[in-house]
Amino acid sequence: MQTSIRLLGRRRFLPLFVTQMLGAFNDNLFKTAMVLFVTYQVYSDARMELQFNALATGLFIMPFFLLSALSGQLADTRDKARIIRMVKLAEIAIMAAGAVGLLLSSIPLMLAAVLAMGIHSTFFGPIKYAILPQHLHKDEVLGGTGLVEAGTYIAILAGTITAGFITHDARIAAALVLVVAVTGWLTGRQVPPAPPINPPEKLDFHIIRASIALVSGTMHIRRLFLAICSISLFWAIGAVLIIEFPPLVKNVLTADEQVASLFLAIFSVGVAVGSLMINRLLRGTVSARYAPAAVIAMSGFVLLLHFVARQWVGDDAGELYDLWAFVRHDGAPMLILSLFGVAVSGGMFVVPLYAFLTTTVGAGETARTVAANNIVNSGAMVIGSLVAFGLSAADVSAVDQLLLVSAMCIVSAWLAWKLHCACE
Repeated sequence: MQTSIRLLGRRRFLPLFVTQMLGAFNDNLFKTAMVLFVTYQVYSDARMELQFNALATGLFIMPFFLLSALSGQLADTRDKARIIRMVKLAEIAIMAAGAVGLLLSSIPLMLAAVLAMGIHSTFFGPIKYAILPQHLHKDEVLGGTGLVEAGTYIAILAGTITAGFITHDARIAAALVLVVAVTGWLTGRQVPPAPPINPPEKLDFHIIRASIALVSGTMHIRRLFLAICSISLFWAIGAVLIIEFPPLVKNVLTADEQVASLFLAIFSVGVAVGSLMINRLLRGTVSARYAPAAVIAMSGFVLLLHFVARQWVGDDAGELYDLWAFVRHDGAPMLILSLFGVAVSGGMFVVPLYAFLTTTVGAGETARTVAANNIVNSGAMVIGSLVAFGLSAADVSAVDQLLLVSAMCIVSAWLAWKLHCACE
């Protein structure tokens, strides 16, 4: 643990760490502010709210499915630090458009910015993991991956909490996303050079052909196949949960925007805690041995969340609980415990699998391996979003959809167990 923290004092790690944190903060500040605005100010129908959240999630994820092959080729055959600078410069323009959308309350413009941020994250995502084996020593990779994952979720925490408090003032939100984008570009310029391991190759801009080739070239390796399937199912679960949270808070728990932000924040900090805990348990060794137990525990906590939500007594007066009224509710401690348990166990599950992806293949193939993982992940998340959309259209409540999430965790545990056995 101390070795991992010491990485924060190294230029080969700190600028990347700060840059990815700022990017995650901005993503979630903008997305959360938009979702809370639409959920609480535009719609007054639980089904429409779920469907809008599913649409926004799907738009953000779609570029990962379509463009990850190209992003992986770029990251493995070009200087990763240079790509970071270009991507962070593009973020400034994207957030300028998003800021205008917030100021004008333009849903189409805000959704366009969400789609563009998905493209931004598609090109940045493979780099933030693939650059670690290039800049860190072998025994530092797991710790560095855990710090990146923990930092990401701390940034998500900060972004979601901030969004809950500034949603009422679009001017503050618009100014803040622009300031953060500029700061991220400045820190990204400090990332040390990371030239390609292999000679530059001609890029394949045929995204369908390149995606099929990339996934088939990775998934035939049994250990990578099992790791990617496990991670993908985890993110499908995460997509369903994130879609459900705001409508669940508003319509079942009868609570306001700050409580919805608190829900997302608890989930984020829980994953960060789980990310650090698993690094301590594994002591720097990349292994999936705790993954099956972690995701089974996650299934149990999801079930607990379902039963607590089903027994919840809302405000009879038709008012929404504010943050302090919610915290004082008799059911709040168990609800918060179950949500935190879901997140901690999820972090313990997924972090070693990401470290496994970047250490199983050669240094010249890590970005494309992560990109292949992103393609399958995004496909699974889109399917999760469509399932949530379809179930809401069929009048299946957010509370009852939690039962499906719990069942999906059991399948993920089985895949993780197969991976552990394959690696022994």
